[in-house]
Amino acid sequence: MKDLNQRTDMKSFVASQIVSLPKSGIRDFFELVNNMDGVISLGIGEPDFVTPMHIRRHAIACFEKGHTSYTSNLGLLSLRKEICRYVSQNYGVEYNPVKECIITVGVSEALDLILRAIINPGDEIIYHEPCYVSYSAEIKMAHGVPVVLKTVPENKFAVDPADVEKAITPKTKAILLNSPCNPTGAVIGRPALEKIAEIAKKHNLIVLTDEIYSELRYDDPHFSIVSLPGMKERTIFLHGFSKAFAMTGLRVGYACGPEPLIDAMMKIHQYSMLCAPTNSQEAAEEALRNGKSEMEKMRDEYHRRRDLIVGKLNEMGLPCVMPGGAFYAFPEIRHTGLKSLEFASRFLKEKNVALVPGTAFGPCGEGFVRCAYAASLEKIAEAMKRLSEFTKSLKK
Repeated sequence: MKDLNQRTDMKSFVASQIVSLPKSGIRDFFELVNNMDGVISLGIGEPDFVTPMHIRRHAIACFEKGHTSYTSNLGLLSLRKEICRYVSQNYGVEYNPVKECIITVGVSEALDLILRAIINPGDEIIYHEPCYVSYSAEIKMAHGVPVVLKTVPENKFAVDPADVEKAITPKTKAILLNSPCNPTGAVIGRPALEKIAEIAKKHNLIVLTDEIYSELRYDDPHFSIVSLPGMKERTIFLHGFSKAFAMTGLRVGYACGPEPLIDAMMKIHQYSMLCAPTNSQEAAEEALRNGKSEMEKMRDEYHRRRDLIVGKLNEMGLPCVMPGGAFYAFPEIRHTGLKSLEFASRFLKEKNVALVPGTAFGPCGEGFVRCAYAASLEKIAEAMKRLSEFTKSLKK
């Protein structure tokens, strides 16, 4: 009989696919930031704007009216109707709000649901790096195999369709795209999307398109792969309210796509999350109905910040591709002789400014750091002044 007081190694109970997962490089790094005072943060990818007042007031009013019950597992039908109207207007695709749309707890949950809904163990999912920290982890947690496409500054970090074609094997199930991209701000132009669409149709693949930053485009109008002929039938369109409407903490995302895939996602959602928070859904509805002007003001401010930060980075000799969207700059720091983590750590300790090491976004991010320009122009200017001083000190 075992000694009841015998010490048990709890780590041995953790599933193997979880043991092998690294912790988020962003969150690990910002444990350092949390223990420091007066840090200028160009780190966490969160708008520095507060959710617009009319959206907050609407959420409060819904609370006061007692709207605190569960919604349908698919989400409020009124919100799904608004989403489908919005997607039709802005992305050129018609969806049935009853059967082809699901509301989720942020777009991250929507991605998790579709990966778990389509992956059989060993299925391969192609995606591009540097990329959002969750992609590889979520594929692995669904027992899939991540297949990485490296993107480079010489191509403005855009996905090359030829690389997509080369990466396909008999086990490939889907292609995951993010445009505009976190952390590079890169966009995938229409010609490349047309080629990727043809590849997906040729090999009978699903496309998962994460367009959470699509409202934050600065030089050209946004274009979605889902609007191309024959793509609605094989694409899951992923979006949400966190970035463009400054609603990160309200946790509302959504997916639109073919009914069988949305239904499969709903099965997982109903056994785990049940539904997104009711008043958050109602706030999202208000954002779509009346939030366009505030969203455009925030976008215009990000545009000004982008031009300032990229100009300063290039002036000080940190080459930086002009991002086409989102609110991130991704300068190269290789010539300093420091690795990304050492560069970011030293800059934080010596100059009290937080950037994110490029390796947080996959091995392809080595040699770069991410600067989020979701901070005031004054803070960005001061951060760039300190960064210039720091890089000059490395040459001595």
